[in-house]
Amino acid sequence: MERVRRAWHRWWAGEERVASGLGELFLERYPGAVMLLDDEGVVLQVNPEFERHAGHAPDQLLGRRAVTLDADPLHGGFALALDHCRTTRQPWRGVLLCRRANGELRHQTTMIQPLEARPGGPWRRLVIQYDVTGMRERELHDRQLLARLDDTVSRLPGAIFRLCQNAAGHLELLYSSEGLETLAGLTPEQAMEDTARLLELILQEDRRRLEIALAQSAVSLAPCQLELRLDLPDGLRWVEVRARPQRRRDGSILWDGLLVQVTERKVEEAKIRRLVSTDMLTGALNRRAFFEQGAAVQARALRHGEALPLAMLDLDHFKALNDTHGHAAGDLALQVFAATCRECLRPYDLFARIGGEEFVVVLVDTSLAEAWSILERLRRTVEAITLEVEGGESLRFTVSLGLANLPPDGSLDIALGDADRALYRAKHEGRNRICGADGLSSPFSDADPA
Repeated sequence: MERVRRAWHRWWAGEERVASGLGELFLERYPGAVMLLDDEGVVLQVNPEFERHAGHAPDQLLGRRAVTLDADPLHGGFALALDHCRTTRQPWRGVLLCRRANGELRHQTTMIQPLEARPGGPWRRLVIQYDVTGMRERELHDRQLLARLDDTVSRLPGAIFRLCQNAAGHLELLYSSEGLETLAGLTPEQAMEDTARLLELILQEDRRRLEIALAQSAVSLAPCQLELRLDLPDGLRWVEVRARPQRRRDGSILWDGLLVQVTERKVEEAKIRRLVSTDMLTGALNRRAFFEQGAAVQARALRHGEALPLAMLDLDHFKALNDTHGHAAGDLALQVFAATCRECLRPYDLFARIGGEEFVVVLVDTSLAEAWSILERLRRTVEAITLEVEGGESLRFTVSLGLANLPPDGSLDIALGDADRALYRAKHEGRNRICGADGLSSPFSDADPA
């Protein structure tokens, strides 16, 4: 198109005699419409193929204003473009919506070039048009598809993202949908501008897991999937990350994936775990959960080379309590006893019901001397409990305890057996007391545990 303009310019200015023939050749072969207008916008000349490309016969347009071609001759863009060239003497380029003789609307990419025949002579305007309706319609169609896609993505219950790790290991968020703001409190623009700001929202422990997961995915090119906690002003929020990697030629890795909030699911899972692992009557751990969590606590103690005090607890004369006052009173006694134990123990100590009236405690980060004091305080607290049962009668009960030591590399079952034998001795020696396993001496008087 630019070559056509230059050829026309040379022809009109008379730079070379051969230019006239060259200009006529361009006019004849150019796959579009060409018009020469006077300074008022009246059509002086058109190329031979004008009718086929513009849809108007030359004799219908010659001598008329070119804005006749505009879809809206009074307020359309053609008149504005011509006025721009007339007042500024500068070229204009753009797309105009034109109307063919049959009423059909077509998009024409248009260039308008002002020309001066000779210094001080009249001005002309060269108009070169090429039909781009097909491309324009495809562009509009693509834009509509993109707009619908953006609308769909914006309503997804999560965020779509593209994450890049360069050859040096630096992470950069290349794209995120609008859902990121709901998930993390950052707009996509904020996160893309400063990816570290987004990563800093992840709890440090989970951030390390993310680093490991991405490193493994980068090597194996296997999908990456994990759950992370975001530390936000309104509290912790769980999100699930799912992404597929691809390696680029420059050595960088791209992950295309989805972020979904799973906080409600994690809360429900925690409730289910509590139901599965909790004794329904007392709220203490059940036997299965005790052994699972006990193994984890023992593994931690082994890493630090620490022993764990372990105690068996049994309510005294519980069968007689049930037989005399009924199972409702017995259940109440168990519930109050469990609540008392939780108050006397720390949140990270293990407390479980492993039988009818039998309980077990593992004291974490506690020496044996400290364990005696903690358990003695618990025994005294239980001894002071008074329950009001049906009929207005007051009910009191006591607890016997057997204390054992679980070595760092010892057996939990063996330690339970040691504690059980110590508990049996406490029962045999009068109840309402603490007895230690073989080799463990009590700092309290066996004659008067109170």
